[in-house]
Amino acid sequence: MEVRTRFAPSPTGYMHIGNLRTALYAYLHARKNNGKFILRIEDTDQARLVEDSVKVIYDSLSVTGLEHDEGPDKGGPVGPYVQSQRLPIYRQYADRLLAEGHAYRCFCEKHEKQEDPGEETDAPILGYDGRCGRLSEAEVKANLAKGMPYVVRQRIDREGKTIFRDFVYGEIEVDHKQLDDQILLKRDGYPTYNFANVVDDHLMGITHVMRGCEYISSTPKYILLYKALGWEVPEHIHLPHILGQNGKKLSKREGSVALGDFLNKGYLPEAILNYIALLGWNPGTEQEFFTKADLIEKFDIARIGKAPAMFDEVKLQWLNAQHIKGLKPEAAHELFLKFYPEKIVHGFDVRKLTGYIQGKVEKLSDIPAMVSFLAGLNERYPAELFVHAKNKTTLEGSKAVLTDLEAVLSALPSWDYAAILGTVKTYAEAKGAKLGPVMWPLRIAISGQAVTPTGAVEIAELLGKPETLCRITLAIGKL
Repeated sequence: MEVRTRFAPSPTGYMHIGNLRTALYAYLHARKNNGKFILRIEDTDQARLVEDSVKVIYDSLSVTGLEHDEGPDKGGPVGPYVQSQRLPIYRQYADRLLAEGHAYRCFCEKHEKQEDPGEETDAPILGYDGRCGRLSEAEVKANLAKGMPYVVRQRIDREGKTIFRDFVYGEIEVDHKQLDDQILLKRDGYPTYNFANVVDDHLMGITHVMRGCEYISSTPKYILLYKALGWEVPEHIHLPHILGQNGKKLSKREGSVALGDFLNKGYLPEAILNYIALLGWNPGTEQEFFTKADLIEKFDIARIGKAPAMFDEVKLQWLNAQHIKGLKPEAAHELFLKFYPEKIVHGFDVRKLTGYIQGKVEKLSDIPAMVSFLAGLNERYPAELFVHAKNKTTLEGSKAVLTDLEAVLSALPSWDYAAILGTVKTYAEAKGAKLGPVMWPLRIAISGQAVTPTGAVEIAELLGKPETLCRITLAIGKL
């Protein structure tokens, strides 16, 4: 049997990091098993549609490399892949359920809304009492003759229970008394999510349904629909919650939750995928760094856990740094160029700069601040920076070192890394000093800051001889 998974987002805004994890797991399981990964757009909740959200979905899958095999843009044997284009299909199966007694028309004047499984609980349903399910055939015909609007509700027998096996959470048993007669088809002819996803998953041959654990409480109703229609129930894989640092479900109130937010902050798509793969899945080893190819090879749905995963941006940042370090030099340079300030691009050897700082960059968006001192020195930096306990440097000692370095560096006939380093080393040896106490005042003098993305020699080479000597002169005057 061919494995077929799907990602079925609603075009209602940004790409939530939790939705992206669902897409990733579905993609990995399909690729691991040489199956198909399908994209389906679930736009039945017309009131919540956001303009350009479909483009956000396509862009998100494209930038992360989660290529789908079938979808609205690619076609396929079981289209259309947009739910609003499948309305006659849902009507067909709603009519079948009505004819076979598994559904009924509800004429009650109640506020309709897309039912949100996240709002459901295990407590007995105290809402709709199913009164229209007890109407006689004559009463139904009379209401229809009057042109009364109606919704179609699932008819659930309150006797008995549904038992199903979830791949992650194991066997789950739900008493039917806890289930409501959910709406399948709304007055406007659009299906609810709860109906459309069952019909589409079956007709599209989905073998493994992956979604968040908030849908567990609705799954018994889905299974009853499968059985009522005589369809095979697919494998259900409910994924654990992703929590924010406050211990609650990750939400925009707690900070960034959208893929676009993290891309704008300078995270690589590869690092984001690597990190969210670990939010619920355990590879069974100490390995934390994964390429997409690694994930396809190692991913196993049997290692998805039940426990909620805590989103830790510090860990994401660390992984991002590892992925940046792992880039080939040319690839890193192409990315860095987009973040270098114009003064840096036109005034320095940026290819050499990329080579020097690649191992220190944690987020691409950090680059402008990291290299700004090259384009312009903050001359008001405090002299106290020259004092460093570990290197045992003082204000007086730093002034002496810089005065000597100014003389020896001025005499250099060529200005490159090897020549600068050799000169500084020779000077340190002649003074019987370690390299640290010499390099520290030099780095402070030419950068004006205690933390730099590369060393003093690299900075001097990038600045060039005139600017380096000018900054040393300034520092001597400050001391």
